[in-house]
Amino acid sequence: MGNEIIKIHDSEYNEILLRCVAVINNARKMLAQQVASIASNTYWEIGKLLHERKLDSKHGSSVVKRLSIDLKEQFPDIGLSPRNLWDMKRFYERYKDSEAKLRRCVALLPWKHNMLIIGKGLDDKASLYYAEEDIAKGWNRDLLLNAIKMEMHKKIRCSAAEIENNFTNTLPTVQAEYANEVFRSTYNLGFLGVTQPILELELERRLVDKVKQFLLELGKGFTYIGNQWELEYNGKTSRVDLLLYHRGLRSLVAIDLKIGAFKPEYAGKMNYYLSLLDRLERQPDENRSIGIILCAEKDRVEVELALEDMGKPIGVADYQLLIPKDDLQKVITDEMKQFDMNNCVKEDEE
Repeated sequence: MGNEIIKIHDSEYNEILLRCVAVINNARKMLAQQVASIASNTYWEIGKLLHERKLDSKHGSSVVKRLSIDLKEQFPDIGLSPRNLWDMKRFYERYKDSEAKLRRCVALLPWKHNMLIIGKGLDDKASLYYAEEDIAKGWNRDLLLNAIKMEMHKKIRCSAAEIENNFTNTLPTVQAEYANEVFRSTYNLGFLGVTQPILELELERRLVDKVKQFLLELGKGFTYIGNQWELEYNGKTSRVDLLLYHRGLRSLVAIDLKIGAFKPEYAGKMNYYLSLLDRLERQPDENRSIGIILCAEKDRVEVELALEDMGKPIGVADYQLLIPKDDLQKVITDEMKQFDMNNCVKEDEE
């Protein structure tokens, strides 16, 4: 018995692997935050000392330069240049009168991220928004810069009652409330680096290539399962663009990518996908599968009407890219027309 070989399906093994990776990544994230917190507290105290001694660039320049030299002799592995010392003073002065919540959040950020936020001259509300988003999603400095440039803090997210979904009508009360916390009305896909128009399959490919950043944008609890996930039933094969799993909701999450605006027929297609997922993929201890239609734009009234009589839990969200949606839609339409014209020419030749 002790030497018996246990065999498991690839899907089971992949789930074990993904969960192990998630545990390790979470541990690394916690460690990084602890290190950042210790460093920030150190810089805070040094900045406080410089502030209390009333040192500034005019009257305290020579003192700070001398301090930098002496400190670097004892701590050569720490960034203690005159510029960094002045930044520590700036860090303290920026947040010394702020609320405790904001001070706790910025203490968890990497130092360069803090300097980026301070350098943009943001108020406390905006600074808190970016600090919380950075902590929750593990943004690198480029993603943080991109978010600030896009002024994401000005884009008001819908409340649970305004989110375009039918969760209240299709899920138990507690799970519906949780789902409304998990899923948002708008997602930022700026990390894809889209600089020219792309088709849906290219958008999907980029999301798969940067699936870790996509999961961070979605929020905590998501696990990637696959793309173009095949569902075979009654002699026919359907494919889900992206298939995820949310640990907290204990639900499969199907994402249907659309390069253009939302159309009512997308809801019926998603409803069908979810029926297949519940019948073919859902485990006995899991909750109903949830569908998210991710579009370039949506009309709230149209979404509400389309989801009104749908039996499966479906939400509709839009996304933001680095190029204007209208320009993207026009080029896609022109490209599809050109494709149809080329096909007609080939048929005529044949």
